[in-house]
Order: sequence, then structure tokens, then C-alpha cells
Amino acid sequence: MGKVRLADIAEKMGVSTVTVHNALTGAKGVSNELRGRIVETAREMGYTPMSSAKKKEQDSGEFRKIGVIIAENYLAHYSTYYWKVYQELSLVATEKRCYTTVEVLKKEMEKKTLEMPQIINSIEGLIIIGEIDGRYIRELQRHVVYPIVFLDFYNNEIAMDAVIADNFYGAYQMTELLFEQGLEEIGFVGSIYATSSIMDRYCGFMKSMLEHKKSVPAEWVIEDRDALGQVGFELPKRLPQAFVCNCDLVAGILVSKLNEKGCRVPEDVSVVGFDNYLYPGYADMKITTYEVNTRSMSKVAIDKILKQLKNPNRAKTLEVISGHVVWKNSVKVKNRSLY
Repeated sequence: MGKVRLADIAEKMGVSTVTVHNALTGAKGVSNELRGRIVETAREMGYTPMSSAKKKEQDSGEFRKIGVIIAENYLAHYSTYYWKVYQELSLVATEKRCYTTVEVLKKEMEKKTLEMPQIINSIEGLIIIGEIDGRYIRELQRHVVYPIVFLDFYNNEIAMDAVIADNFYGAYQMTELLFEQGLEEIGFVGSIYATSSIMDRYCGFMKSMLEHKKSVPAEWVIEDRDALGQVGFELPKRLPQAFVCNCDLVAGILVSKLNEKGCRVPEDVSVVGFDNYLYPGYADMKITTYEVNTRSMSKVAIDKILKQLKNPNRAKTLEVISGHVVWKNSVKVKNRSLY
């Protein structure tokens, strides 16, 4: 028989893995009666806790093992932005004396079988890049006791320790930028309910519109993807002066569609994006955008893991990392010196 895990004890006892961990480590939240039964079951099953010598060895400079999960749908077609995030994360991890191993979360696992990743029993902490199904997160939390940090995603109910870009004020700044150039008829491209990031970017866009007392016709709020996350959309019959796009991929597609229709960017319609990531096939499009500070986000995510490993009772928080506007040439400007 292989090494007995906390999850094995939890399954036999009919309790959560967290309860087993708390019982075996003397933490609060477990009655004396239940603690006694869990300890006895662990002994009968041959569970061997990590020795203090081993813990000391880990704390003395050994590389920590950090797992990374990215959902399959984020890696399809041109959606390679998260590979960039992972590469940044792996570099930061090395600097912090950690090494990372990545696993792609298959759609079948996430949406149907709820099968756990293969890496979960060989790591000390887990970083989930991008938003995944809430049911899967809850199932994952039942199986592990080590820290989980969410990168570029948050949910107050299930993703307590998280790091995100400043999506709200980033989109707000991009919309304000358009108003500063005298552009007041502005649309938004993005499926608002698809992810928390797009929702926040839409809210930042609307804050600016409301402050300028401008309404947004329904046809100018464009859904950009289907239920499976496949990006695609059509232009409205009547075009605004400008569009705020939820990401640079969508901005690139929008520019192509406008060009096909005979509209010039930025002379006829201005376009701004988000992320400052050049997608394959769109590298020649110089789209004004909001650059996400992926390095700082990665550093904070790794730091959260390490702090949780040192102190499991540490408070879990949401960290918002600011980026900055990057001027290119997709916006019709009043003052040419901006270039």
C-alpha cells in the first residue's frame, strides 16, 4: 500500500481533509471526541506525518514545490496570454527558491467528472491561473490542505487568497483616455458575465460613461464569445466613435472587422485594448492598451504561497496590482505629440 494521505483518512471518516489536518495538528475547530477518532483512524491506517526534521529541512532553504493549473479553454487558438503569465510565474518562482510544475485542466475534468489534477499529491502549494468552475474549486478544496492562490481571478466565496490586475480602474483609465480626445460615443466589446475580469473591466468602462452622463446603446455592448469561450462577434449596423475592448485579442479582431467593412482605425473608429499582449497574427497592429503587470502579480502570488506555508492561519486577502496605459496608434488624438 502507498503512503497514506490526509484525503484517504478523510474519505474513511466521512469528513473534509481540512478537518483531518486540524485534528492531527492540534488546530482549533475540531471537538475532542472527533479529534480522538481521527487520530485513532490515522494510526490504524499507518499514516506518518512529516517529521519535524523534514519540516526544518524544508524551511532551511530547500526548493518548495508549487503546482500550477490552467484551464484548457484558456489555451485554445490565440489565447496564449496565460502561457506568458505562467512563464513569468516560473521565473519569479525560481528567484524565490521554488520550482513550478504545470497541468492543463481538461474541460471534461472541470465541467463533468471533477477529477482531481495528477499533480496535487506531489506539491506543497497550488496556483490557479484564470477563472475556473466554482464546483471544481470546491471539490479541489476538499482534497488538499496546502495553500491555494488564485491568479487573475477572484470570488469572495471560494477564492479568498487571490491576485488580480486592476481591471476596474484600468478600463476606467482607457475610457477616460478616449473622452480626453473628444470621443464621446463609445462601445464595449466583451461578454460581461463570462469572467470576473471582464465584468470588472465593463464596470470601469461604465463608471467613466456615467461620470460623463453618457448612455450606451445596447447594440454597442457586444458579446465577444460563446458559452465554450470561443471568441467571435459581429459589428453593429451603426458604429460608435470608439470601442473599449476587454483584451487585446478582441481588439485585434475588431480592427480586422472594421477594416473589412472599410472603416479606418483610428481615423473613422478608435480602438483600445487591455493586457498589452501581442497575439499571433496581430503583432503589426499597434493598439493603445492597458499593460498588466504580470511580473508583480506573479511575485505576489508566490509570496502568498510561501507566507501560507509558514503560517497556515494567516488571513487570506485579495491583492490588486496596478498597471499602466501604453499609447500606440489606434486612437484618434487631438494632440499628435502623444506619439
